[in-house]
Amino acid sequence: MKQNKYKEPLPLAVIEAARAGDAGAMEQVLRYYDGYINKLCTRMLYDNYDQPHVCVDEYMKHRLQNKLIYAIVCNSR
Repeated sequence: MKQNKYKEPLPLAVIEAARAGDAGAMEQVLRYYDGYINKLCTRMLYDNYDQPHVCVDEYMKHRLQNKLIYAIVCNSR
């Protein structure tokens, strides 16, 4: 059976609080987009025996999270 992938949007109050600099609201925004960011940062790596491993590139994930925070806080003024 196919699962419904619909996700409730973030409340406007949370977005406005994140724009105002509230750390808790910013954490909610980051958690909301965490699955999407993980999907964007997923990479196929190969070990010494050429076995493939799917993993999240943590460096890229932190860069995308920082860009999201910057876009919310700095571009809102």
